[in-house]
Amino acid sequence: MEAVLANLAASAKGNPGAPKLLAGTGKDETHLLIVGTADKGLCGGFNSSIVRLAREHIVRLQDAGKKVKIITVGRKGDDQLKRLYGELIVWKTNFIDVKQVGFTEANEIAGKVLEMFEAGEFDVATLFYGKFKNVVTQVPTAQKIIPAEAPEGVETPDLKGAIYAYEPDEQEILTALLPRYVAVQVFRALLENVASEQAASMSAMDNATRNAGEMIDNLNLKYNRARQAQITTELIEIIAGAEAL
Repeated sequence: MEAVLANLAASAKGNPGAPKLLAGTGKDETHLLIVGTADKGLCGGFNSSIVRLAREHIVRLQDAGKKVKIITVGRKGDDQLKRLYGELIVWKTNFIDVKQVGFTEANEIAGKVLEMFEAGEFDVATLFYGKFKNVVTQVPTAQKIIPAEAPEGVETPDLKGAIYAYEPDEQEILTALLPRYVAVQVFRALLENVASEQAASMSAMDNATRNAGEMIDNLNLKYNRARQAQITTELIEIIAGAEAL
C-alpha cells in the first residue's frame, strides 16, 4: 500500500484534481488532535508522556492563533486532558470492554475523523501515540494523517524507464485508497500503543518488584538492628543488676 500510495501521490502532487485527503483544504486554521493512550495505569510514564506531547502541541497551536479540537482514544488520556482542555474534546472512545483491539475499532475511529473532515470541521489532523522501540523505550510520537503525507523511504522497483498503467485512473484509485490508508495508520498507532503499554507495564512491575525487595531488605536490617539493640540493653541491665547484688 505504501509503495502504491507513494507512486500515485508523487504524480498527483500539485494536480488541481487531487483528492481532498491528499491536497488538504488549503487552510491551516483548525487542528484535530487524536490522542491515543491506554485505558489502564500501572505502566510508568507511558500515558503521561503522550499527553505531555499533546499538551505541548496544543499550547504551540493556540499561541499561533489556531483552533484546536481533540479526540481521545483511551481512558487515561481523557482523564488527564479533560482537566485543562475539557471544552476542546469533541469525541472520546476507549477499549475497556474490548478483549483485543482490532481493525474494526481503528476503522470506527478513522470513520469519525473522515466524517468530520468531510463536514469541514478541521483542516489538519495529527495522531499521537507511543511508538514501540524496545521493552524499555517507548517514544511519544506525533504523526500528521490529514492531509495524508506520502510515505518516505519506500523502496520502489526500478522500472528502467517504464511507467505504471493504472485502471481505473490514478485519481480514482487515490480517492479509494486514501481513506483506507488513514484507517491503517490509526490501526498501526493502536497496535504500537498496545505493544508499548505491555512493555511499559512489564518494566514498571519489574521496577516495583525490585523496589519492594530492596524495601523488605532495608526493613529486615532495621528490625535486626533494633532487636540486637534491645537484647544488648536487656543483657546490660541483667549484668548491672547482678553486680549490684
